[in-house]
Amino acid sequence: MQVELTTPGSAPAVQVAPDQDITVRVPATSANLGPGFDSLGMAVGLFDTVRIRTNGSGRVRVTVQGEGAAVLPTDETHLIARTVIETVHNAGYAAGGFDLECENVIPHGRGLGSSASAIVSGVLAGNALLPAEAQLDAAGLLHACSALEGHPDNVAPALSGGLAVSWEEEGRFRSVRTEVHPDIIPVVAIPATELSTESARGLLPASVPHRDAAANSGRAALLMLAMTADPSLLREATEDFLHQSYRAAAMQPSAALVGALRKAGFAAVVSGAGPTVLTLAAGAGQAAEAEAFIAGHAAAQTGQNWRVLRLRVDGDGATVELHQR
Repeated sequence: MQVELTTPGSAPAVQVAPDQDITVRVPATSANLGPGFDSLGMAVGLFDTVRIRTNGSGRVRVTVQGEGAAVLPTDETHLIARTVIETVHNAGYAAGGFDLECENVIPHGRGLGSSASAIVSGVLAGNALLPAEAQLDAAGLLHACSALEGHPDNVAPALSGGLAVSWEEEGRFRSVRTEVHPDIIPVVAIPATELSTESARGLLPASVPHRDAAANSGRAALLMLAMTADPSLLREATEDFLHQSYRAAAMQPSAALVGALRKAGFAAVVSGAGPTVLTLAAGAGQAAEAEAFIAGHAAAQTGQNWRVLRLRVDGDGATVELHQR
């Protein structure tokens, strides 16, 4: 059932049906992977879960468990709630009222795509609330999420799972998904401190030398081969010339850990804009070695604490479940 709502100074808006009950589950992501700046991203096995129930009340109530529970807003200013409202509005509908339950596992401000996960959650939830004829297709969802996030490197793998190569063409965001070699195991070292993406981007130069751009291009091409066919090439393929060195001053412990891991032969990079450190291990044996190395490095550095997780590459991406009420 659709209900007509009239707001002052506006034409009647069609409210989405009340009594809808939807769950959205979205993975964390690691973007860049070294040289794939703003173009490569991979989904990993940490998940945020959102449940939305529409009620037609006109009020938005948000509850948050886990990451950010003590600081995130609990009304329509919450990022996911705002995104739901905007997604529905852009389709010509009104969200009415809803209850939003957020179970957050992805660390915030650590370079694991928490904001992208929130945006994907909101767009998918809002899209699912719409009647079928008003819903976005896969390309529309990618563009909507990328436009809100500002770039597609995190939202693309969050939507599709696996490894995503993304770009912008004539004002539209596009992406291609591919499978990651089954031997590759992501190991993440998450520090206690946050770093905003905006702050990290502010450290980047307006231009780089041609030799650096050429070297980075070669490494990015090699990385696709390493990620999909030959993990033995991962260390060489993850060498970056565009962003990590410029951002090092803002995350010195992370830069030091990346440098130490790489010197020891591991394919270590800064995850996204940081400060999480990602090691792409070729097999369970190397993953265990990386974990032991990080523990030893941390023990030798006063005041540094890392939460080390051995994850898996998530091949499914975001899921939407409709509940009967």
